[in-house]
Amino acid sequence: MQSQATSHLLMIRPVRFAFNEQTAESNAFQNTELSAQTKDVAQENALREFDEMVRQLQAFGVDVVVYEDTLTSHTPDSIFPNNWVSFHASGTVVLYPMQAENRRLERRQDIIDDLAKQYHVARIVDLTHFEQEGKFLEGTGSLVLDRMHRVAFASLSPRTDPDVLAEFARQTGYRTVSFRSADANGQAIYHTNVLLCITDTLAIVCLSAISDPDERLMVRQELERLNKRIVDISLVQMDNFAGNMLMVQARKGQKLLVMSTRAFESLTPKQIDILDDYATLLHVDLPTIENAGGGSARCMMAEVHLPEK
Repeated sequence: MQSQATSHLLMIRPVRFAFNEQTAESNAFQNTELSAQTKDVAQENALREFDEMVRQLQAFGVDVVVYEDTLTSHTPDSIFPNNWVSFHASGTVVLYPMQAENRRLERRQDIIDDLAKQYHVARIVDLTHFEQEGKFLEGTGSLVLDRMHRVAFASLSPRTDPDVLAEFARQTGYRTVSFRSADANGQAIYHTNVLLCITDTLAIVCLSAISDPDERLMVRQELERLNKRIVDISLVQMDNFAGNMLMVQARKGQKLLVMSTRAFESLTPKQIDILDDYATLLHVDLPTIENAGGGSARCMMAEVHLPEK
């Protein structure tokens, strides 16, 4: 059975991080009041937050490969590489269709070529042609994967299209579980990974975001069938990125549950006790990245599950 977590992460160091107008309409987590923030200030703050997160991950013995973003294209969201690529233990690399045109510029063949020096890349599944049809599936933002059992959970939204989801399943052999979710204002939640995190034994999930009771029950039952202990978070906690966590493997197999400080501080003492018994909790303060970018800690890490050469 494939491991759920890896100790190999890909992260992109930003050079022009900023509020992205092209993504704001479908991402309610972006703070529009920050759209006027000077780009220099946003970049400086985001860079400091990014570097601190890398430092803390590496201090735990996580293998973080950092690539600098390029200045050749304006890619304000390049700090979230998990949306354009995913890496699988079969040697498969999947490239995904992105809704925002400036996010499509984040895809970089040079990064895949460089990783191929250390890892075995057997094939590349390119789903980007769906962009021409206005259909999108934004990587492990749209997909929350139980890699152990090859099940992909997907909350359908403007950025998560059922046709692309079906093609992902056909190409990779994953079984899919799709549903619809919305925030407290009734807006579709843009990415599945803000309401759901799956580890080897836990599922941190905002069940109340799934408004249809039949779908809510179905998701709960699917998670229980996969032997996940459910940690149910509230809509307020989801708004604070408590669903946007990732399990990472540290040195000597130590489990890390990585999240932002904002997410950690939204948790109840009982929830912290459950999570703390399961893994070491690593939280990093990411206010600029969260407020201007509308993504949090999990979005910043692309897991490299490729087999090493």
